[in-house]
Amino acid sequence: MASASDASSSQENPMVQRPKKGAPFKFLVPLIYAPVLPLIRLSLRRNPVLRDRLFTAVLIGAFAHGGYLVTDIYDQESK
Repeated sequence: MASASDASSSQENPMVQRPKKGAPFKFLVPLIYAPVLPLIRLSLRRNPVLRDRLFTAVLIGAFAHGGYLVTDIYDQESK
């Protein structure tokens, strides 16, 4: 029979936990917006104003996401 101290020591030790498998979601986001950019250009040919605004918005979001990832990596390296 396991004592109470055995159960609490396994919860306190962070090395006991398994690492998560797979990539974090933040690194998989480009797989979503990368194919969307050409689809916007192709599907909205008849409405160039909406096409250009939507394309620009998605592109700005992609650069913002990339900037967030880069600053997050530099922040982790500086610690």
